[in-house]
This record gives sequence, C-alpha cells and structure tokens, in this order.
Amino acid sequence: MISASNDLAACFSTFQEEAFRLETLDDYSNSGNPAAFHAFLAGEPKPEGYNAAWLETVGKATKSGKRMVRVHVLSRPLTPYLRYELGWGYLTNMTAGEEFHILDTTDGENPLEGVPDFWLFDGREPVVLNYDEQGAFTGPTFVPAQGALPVREEFAYATYRSVALATSVPFAEWWAKHGE
Repeated sequence: MISASNDLAACFSTFQEEAFRLETLDDYSNSGNPAAFHAFLAGEPKPEGYNAAWLETVGKATKSGKRMVRVHVLSRPLTPYLRYELGWGYLTNMTAGEEFHILDTTDGENPLEGVPDFWLFDGREPVVLNYDEQGAFTGPTFVPAQGALPVREEFAYATYRSVALATSVPFAEWWAKHGE
C-alpha cells in the first residue's frame, strides 16, 4: 500500500494507474523552484534543465502507460505565480505527458471550496499537501488507508477527483481562450 511508506517521492514510482493532483492555491512561489519563478518575473528565459527531474518522473510514468493528471482551481485575473506555473510549468510538463485541467471559478462557485491540495494515487491513496501562508510546502499528510476511516470519509478524495474532472476543462482549451 502506497501510504504505508509515508514517502511521497516513492508514491510516484509505485502507483499503478493514475496519479491525480488537485491544486487550489494561487501562489506556490516558496515551494519547488523559486529561482525559476524569479527568472520568469524578470523576463529571463527558462533556465537550462528547467523541471528536468519532474519531467523524468512524468516521462517514466506516462511511457509505461500510467496517467498523471492535475486540476487547478483558479480564478482570473491570474496571479504572477499562476502565469508562471501555467505558462512555463504546465506547457513544459505536457511535453512529458502530464495532463492538466482548469476549474475556473471566475464566473461561478467553487464546487471544491475548502478542499485541500492533494495527490490521489490509483484512486485510493490520498496524500494531503500542506502549505504555509507564504506558499511554502510544509509536508505531506498521508490519509489513513481505506477501512480506517468512516465510509463517508473514506471515498472523499475520489469524489473530489471526480468533481474536479467533471467541472474543469482541458488546459489547452482554457489556455487558448485565457492564456496570457
């Protein structure tokens, strides 16, 4: 069972079918690659090897027939960080086979209000991602394995995934209309 390892990095090499990510924040600038974000803000080109380790992870998974899918809940106008993430990150990660969707709440309600960021591995192994007020990743919380939670909570993350995919649009379609 993936969550038993309590090792988020290991989850990306052990999932069998799909790794799903829900992103809910407008700013992750203090996580991941702050130097690349600052280069983007300064109008500089992408640094050489930008996102190379992640592209390798995604490529390995997708070449073996696995899916890596994200839905980002956002509203316009985009924050500087979202312009960076979508314009540099998503467009780059798509080259390795990662799939992206946008749940744009600009003109409507957020059906996932209050749901935290998470990865869901194979539809049954949720890992909540914790961030501080400045968008810095503070660590994962491995949700107890199925059977350890009341039934109504046990499938919550799979339900969130279903709602996110049903109410979002493919990134390429959204970007063609709203990209900056």
